[in-house]
Amino acid sequence: MKENNAIGRTWKQARQELFSPEEIAASNVRVEIMIALSKARKEKGLTQKELGEIAGVRQSAISRLENGNTPNQIDTLIRLFAAMNMKMQVVPMNN
Repeated sequence: MKENNAIGRTWKQARQELFSPEEIAASNVRVEIMIALSKARKEKGLTQKELGEIAGVRQSAISRLENGNTPNQIDTLIRLFAAMNMKMQVVPMNN
């Protein structure tokens, strides 16, 4: 992480000053995963508790994943998406 000179800047400017391009890219991926998980669960009409019961994952873990309050654990994400008959895929980023 870079030195904090972000006061008085927009979030985009602050983010570019505070974080390296690699950190920003990793953050973007985490956000996309959180959004995809929440969206898929809601599209399937499942509550966090119901998804947890199907996947064998605690509801609190799903909540933390969807809210970004814990590092994304790949095994947990795979189980959650598998429980909704979905798979994760790595695709090239559009630059």
